[in-house]
Amino acid sequence: MQRILLAYDGGEPARRALDTTVELAKLTGATVAVVSVVPFHPGRIGADPWDSTEDHAQELIDARKTLHERGIEAELLEPIGDPAQRIEEVAEKGDYDTIVIGSRGLSAVGRVLQGSVSGHVATHAKSTVIVAR
Repeated sequence: MQRILLAYDGGEPARRALDTTVELAKLTGATVAVVSVVPFHPGRIGADPWDSTEDHAQELIDARKTLHERGIEAELLEPIGDPAQRIEEVAEKGDYDTIVIGSRGLSAVGRVLQGSVSGHVATHAKSTVIVAR
């Protein structure tokens, strides 16, 4: 493990993923980057309040602060698009060997209705994926 990509959105599952990332980086000496994808929904008029670039930028700043306090410097990435696909693309293009992502623990119905970013990344990414629960 040399390069870790932490998928972060500020929620409780993402904070668990951040804690896991800290442990892994300290054990292995891996470098860390944090990605927060600003969702883009084609055909939707206007953006949801939680989808703003500013919100994602603040999430990244908060993650960097926490990592810094724990002795880890991180690169911050804020692409726009479908979260699962962008995380996978960033990992592949950036040559990250490990992706750490949180799981919201959706029920089967919730996964069908809302989709599961962690599930999609875990089954489609070319990197090793660690889902923090």
